[in-house]
Amino acid sequence: MPLDDVHHQPFAVGTLKGALSSRHVPHAWLFFGPDGVGKELAAVSLAQALTCPVQPFAGCGKCPSCQRVARGSHPDVSWVMPEDELVRRGLRGRSDFSAAPSRDIRIEQVRRLQERLSLRALEATHKVALIVAAHAMNPPAQNALLKTLEEPPKDTVLILVSSAPDKLLPTIRSRCSKAGFGPLPAAFIAERVVALKKGVDKAAAEQVAALAGGSLSRALELDADLLLERRALIARFEALERGDARGWLLLAETMGEDRRTAEAALGVLQAWFRDVAVAQVGGASQLDVQLAELAQRASAKVTPAGLMRRLMLLDQARNSIVQRNGAARLQLERMFVEMFST
Repeated sequence: MPLDDVHHQPFAVGTLKGALSSRHVPHAWLFFGPDGVGKELAAVSLAQALTCPVQPFAGCGKCPSCQRVARGSHPDVSWVMPEDELVRRGLRGRSDFSAAPSRDIRIEQVRRLQERLSLRALEATHKVALIVAAHAMNPPAQNALLKTLEEPPKDTVLILVSSAPDKLLPTIRSRCSKAGFGPLPAAFIAERVVALKKGVDKAAAEQVAALAGGSLSRALELDADLLLERRALIARFEALERGDARGWLLLAETMGEDRRTAEAALGVLQAWFRDVAVAQVGGASQLDVQLAELAQRASAKVTPAGLMRRLMLLDQARNSIVQRNGAARLQLERMFVEMFST
């Protein structure tokens, strides 16, 4: 069964299997959680289960219908995502658009989806719509989608996939059944990195997994060069001193080049703070043995309470950047000011 391919998400998978076994599948779902933890894979698996002629309401994952769902070419399964995501995945080229590919899901895309859903299914018993990065819908698009959620066409299931559900209208969230996805275990991520990336040994995979924040997709994007960049970032952070406002602002500028860079850098610091906490209690972290001596020195410069405060400020900055679309550089500047000026 395809849903069995979604690993380490027992609550979400159990919820979906329960709905499928009852054959009463809600017409709208919100799959929420961090990027790269299996939300989209689960959405594809649910679409397969609803369109599979071999194992209805289960999905075999092997028949032509299930294979076409996985490839995004099934006539009864519609996909909606921002234009820049289509380009990133190689599904469209930049030259296909008259302007720069949009990062939003716009009302025109929702209206095209509504037109498709108003038609009868061509092959399957259900029509399914997958809205990837649903939080990227701009306000007009979200308001347009509300009508479909309130009056869904017969035998239609909409699946909204989002890493920032609080950016969706409350009225949209309230009309969706919910399946929450959590971070993946680091050991599982390391295992998959070794299996999927050529030339990566177990030790490097474990370090990459520790930096990935529970996201398999993020771990697969990382490479050995990141480990050197990580060490340089940590060294710059540990060289900061109270009252050195210029140093804080320069590091915030480097880390805040864009949202993806900021999120990765915050992940590095989060892992580093945990290493320092391990050093404070006399432990030896396996994350990066080359930084063991620096971790010992850092653990003597900050109290356990101060370290917890740093982690709290880091989480606040990450949430502001990732969940609330805050300006990366500004949020990092605020974080460093609060860390070092008080």
